[in-house]
Amino acid sequence: MLFRRKTTLKQQYDKKLLALMERKRDQWEQAKRLEDITLDADAETNARFKVAEKKYFYLFKEARIRNLKGRI
Repeated sequence: MLFRRKTTLKQQYDKKLLALMERKRDQWEQAKRLEDITLDADAETNARFKVAEKKYFYLFKEARIRNLKGRI
């Protein structure tokens, strides 16, 4: 019973991680589109893009460490 709960908690956190990754990927893609369509991108736009990119790839790395399979 104790071991079953651990796998259940892991599955719950894995689902949360995948959902968070999907949201961060959408934010990254949105920032990327904004940077692409902006003719004169300022420092704030570039910084927003880089932050979104780093957050997504950090979560991607964590998913690889946890051996997650799914729509990443």
